[in-house]
Amino acid sequence: MNHRQFGRTEWQVSEIGYGMWGMGGWSNSNDQESLASLQAAAELGCNFFDTAYVYGEGRSEKLLGQLVRANPDKRLYAATKIPPLNKQWPAKPESRLMEAYPPDHVEEFAHRSLKNADLQSFDLMQFHTWEDGWLRDDRWFYKLDDLRSQGLIKAIGISLNRWEPWNGVAAVGTGQIDAVQVIYNIFDQNPEDELLPACREMKVAVIARVPFDEGTLTGTLTKESTWPEGDWRNSYFVPENLVPSVERAEELKKLLTRWNQEHSGNITLPELALRFILGNPDVSTIIPGRRKLHHVETNIRASELGPLPDELQEQLKQHRWVRKPAPWSQ
Repeated sequence: MNHRQFGRTEWQVSEIGYGMWGMGGWSNSNDQESLASLQAAAELGCNFFDTAYVYGEGRSEKLLGQLVRANPDKRLYAATKIPPLNKQWPAKPESRLMEAYPPDHVEEFAHRSLKNADLQSFDLMQFHTWEDGWLRDDRWFYKLDDLRSQGLIKAIGISLNRWEPWNGVAAVGTGQIDAVQVIYNIFDQNPEDELLPACREMKVAVIARVPFDEGTLTGTLTKESTWPEGDWRNSYFVPENLVPSVERAEELKKLLTRWNQEHSGNITLPELALRFILGNPDVSTIIPGRRKLHHVETNIRASELGPLPDELQEQLKQHRWVRKPAPWSQ
């Protein structure tokens, strides 16, 4: 496993981290299977783990705490997120900071998360939604800074709304945040326009989430894919999203087949997705969701293989897909 510096901190984090949403709230999640996968990842060199209170109402945080306590000899970085008080995903341009993250709410959920995980502190505490207009009210920063001065958190971050990478550039420019979490993958290349250069300039860590486009870039979805009742993917992969997503994935498969044939390669689509992101040095860590042991092993292998050949990396830029938020995308 290769490691990268996490922004302006002194942390050296695994370039393939661990996203823990699936094991907190998706269907067919099994805690023992999740813990086995987490432990395997830690043993293979993964040391950055990202969760949130809303991932199973603390369920995922509890699993992360168990992992950290079970590995006192390893430096594992634990990150979580505070949910908005108004339960509004994503934050709306007209919303006010005090509707989403009033100081008392921030403090309450910081302590809830610490209690769930049974940890003394989190390495990174993030707002789970963000709106750059909130910068007019500096109470968002002072409360998190207060938690940091108490030793309850070590760094401050924000998680950007889906398909709004521009809506965080101003926050990065303040110099007050240590990390930005953003959707970045073969389809969603928009962060390269403004956000990543701003993070580079301000030495802000970049956490790339949704590297597989919620499953599309694993190559396993079809236009007929469905999930058990209550699974979030049923509301996300509505026909107007699922059909073009699968069609675009099929085009990628054709490109990859040609490449493998011409270069005697055996790159898989999930590997392609991860190695594309690894080709960008502005990214500090990628957090694929992985609940099963074989996912852990294949994802970490991407770090060992490193970035893609320059020619292939360049070809993937043609698969950029500019999308705008929709009611089903939240």
